[in-house]
Amino acid sequence: MFNIVIVGVGGQGTLLASKILGVLAMNNGYDVRVSEVHGMSQRGGSVVTYVRISNDQPLYSSIVEQGQADVVLAFENLEAVRALPYMKEGGTMVINTQEILPMPVITGAVEYPSNCLERARAACKTIEINAVEIAHECGTYKAANVVLMGVLAKSLPFSEEEWKKAITACVKPKFLDVNLMAFERGFNY
Repeated sequence: MFNIVIVGVGGQGTLLASKILGVLAMNNGYDVRVSEVHGMSQRGGSVVTYVRISNDQPLYSSIVEQGQADVVLAFENLEAVRALPYMKEGGTMVINTQEILPMPVITGAVEYPSNCLERARAACKTIEINAVEIAHECGTYKAANVVLMGVLAKSLPFSEEEWKKAITACVKPKFLDVNLMAFERGFNY
């Protein structure tokens, strides 16, 4: 059983990432549950997605409880800190090192925390990657989510070819090549 929590800010592609995971698991005969929590996602707010995958027992809930995430995919630094309570002992957090300023920071009401990555490192094993830069090198910064999926791929029992099939099923054809390249870059990170 694998419990994955995906956290980010609206517009970063967290929902596509969860869709790819769902298709990947179903294509391989696994039981899968996906649950999405949208905050003010259209306004740059937090988005949280829970993905539960099992090959040996039925899943009755789509929610990942605190302390139960094997992997947290954090699409942004502050969201990584917010997701720390989900980490289980021995779990891994994959962090896109991007900072997206929330509205209270933009308006000057509060300061963006300067120690997000340090807090994550102190709490769990982390893999940190500038997925936006890598995606931009592939052709579009919008593929940063798929770069992160490539990093995640090494933590799950699916072949690289199966991942590519799931990406192909979920991404529009005109964006497929850049997303497959982004996946490869993340996979080889």
